[in-house]
Amino acid sequence: MSRFKRGGKTDSLSGFRADTQPTVPAGLLKAARKSGQLNLTGRGLTEVPQNVYRLNIDTPEEANQNLSFGGSDRWWEQTDLVKLLLASNQLTTLSEDIRLLPGLTTLDLHDNQLSTLPSSLEELKQLQQLRLSHNQLSVLPVEVCSLKNLHTLTLQKNLLETLPEELGQLDNLTELDLSNNCLVTIPSTLGHLICLQRLDLSHNRLTSLPDSLAQLASVKQLDCSNNQLNDMPASLSQMSSLEQLFLRHNKLCHLPKLQAPNLKELYVGNNQIEGLEEEQLASLVAISLLELRDNKIKILPDRITLLSTLTRIDLTNNDIAILPASLSLLPNLKTLMLEGNPLRGIRRDLLTKSTSELLKYLRGRIREEPGKVDEVPTAMTLPSQARVNTHNIGVLKRLDYSEKQAQDVPDELFDAAAGEAITTINFSKNQLATLPSRLVMFQSSVSELNLGFNRLTCCSPEICMLLQLTHLDFRNNKLDELPSDMKNLTRLRSVVLSSNRFKYFPDVLYQVVSLETVLLSDNQVGGIDPCRLRQLVNLSTLDLSNNDLLNIPPELGLCTNLRCLSLQGNPFRAPRAAIVAKGTDAVLEYLRSRIPT
Repeated sequence: MSRFKRGGKTDSLSGFRADTQPTVPAGLLKAARKSGQLNLTGRGLTEVPQNVYRLNIDTPEEANQNLSFGGSDRWWEQTDLVKLLLASNQLTTLSEDIRLLPGLTTLDLHDNQLSTLPSSLEELKQLQQLRLSHNQLSVLPVEVCSLKNLHTLTLQKNLLETLPEELGQLDNLTELDLSNNCLVTIPSTLGHLICLQRLDLSHNRLTSLPDSLAQLASVKQLDCSNNQLNDMPASLSQMSSLEQLFLRHNKLCHLPKLQAPNLKELYVGNNQIEGLEEEQLASLVAISLLELRDNKIKILPDRITLLSTLTRIDLTNNDIAILPASLSLLPNLKTLMLEGNPLRGIRRDLLTKSTSELLKYLRGRIREEPGKVDEVPTAMTLPSQARVNTHNIGVLKRLDYSEKQAQDVPDELFDAAAGEAITTINFSKNQLATLPSRLVMFQSSVSELNLGFNRLTCCSPEICMLLQLTHLDFRNNKLDELPSDMKNLTRLRSVVLSSNRFKYFPDVLYQVVSLETVLLSDNQVGGIDPCRLRQLVNLSTLDLSNNDLLNIPPELGLCTNLRCLSLQGNPFRAPRAAIVAKGTDAVLEYLRSRIPT
């Protein structure tokens, strides 16, 4: 008998049935017995075929037809199903027979029409990933809360109004997405999820957050955007691992006072903030990115200089009339966004120039105003003529040889830093054509490296030895590729490659899963791989503006971790400029709507 005819039994009543249920090809089931994985995504299923539930217990058909122990199929060595993907179907219910698949570690049911879940779900004790987003669940069954091995639970885009107190029992959970529901409150037991690293509560109806969230000491990213919050509990300062906090589109009237020691990015755009108080600014001890756009801020205080670690601040669409000259004394500020403010006393053409030009102008104003500079605390340094700043090296652990227009870095600088645990290196704005070979002296300590505004044409593989790197800046060079061993930089969180000569998204970056920020604007990038990009689960900021992208793949919309996606200045026709102007959420939603079904 032909192997094609053995795929399934003939249904003698099929001609009399009003409708027939889509079936799973026998070949697919056979492959699933070998691999332990079954992908039934997008097959138009209105219910899960019974032979899927019984995959582990029914004797495979080939066992009755091939009794030879020399056969290549070796059906008796079948693997229990561990991964079942049922996404993007038309399922309205899931059978209690799901209990027949107790070995499942991944169950993906997103994008269906489920309004209930079977109680037998609690028997899937090995389950680690449960994806239930884009369904019609109004209640989360308490049985789900007994799945103690769950690492990932995604429930976005459902109809949830409340959550069971038992949710706090999922103490191995690392990712919880509750966005786009109808939640008015969240249970205090959520604070028991001590392993949680990512919590998304955005697009709900929350008016307050429980103090118990302070117990979430492992959370790195918290998104509470698009709610009705008018304040944040001060106890959240105890979230010692928090790095990114999203509070856009709420009802905040002032900047939260959060002394979270590792908070690097704070997004509070589209609120009702009217002023910035010194106490609030002083609490942001590690802030790198501060988004304050679309608020009602009228005055920037001189003590903005307290934000010494700030590299990017967005003040677009506020009511700021005067810029304090002290803004120019922020030592790390690279990007200042001011569009849409009624600024006075500053030439309009200056506002269209680069941030560095604007800061240079403001520094000039300080020199014109006697005594102003004395109001701002500055670190003691050696005279500007000195080639070696021993204070920077010995106290700040910073090696700085920037803005010298030099073709190489003098050996005396490296000699002076020998034996020091240098953490920050800035060799920007020179004429360097190659990476200084002595950088490897600091491979066990350096975490930030700035080589922007040089003449680098290639990136030496030696950079891959700097295993502690978290931030790498190569902007404004002549690079067109990166070394493949950069995949070993497992701590790298941000990489700046703007204004280079890249014609594609650097292949190696798809393998650096720790990345949170990739800036690739002003290159010649002609395409991206959204499937590989989705593997960068920590990526929240991606700048691809001013490149050569002729089309944007719809699958990019599935990169739901992205909080800031910049695509303007590319020659694509869709999405239209009007959609791009609405921001990241609108672009991603549009792209998802274009995915073929």
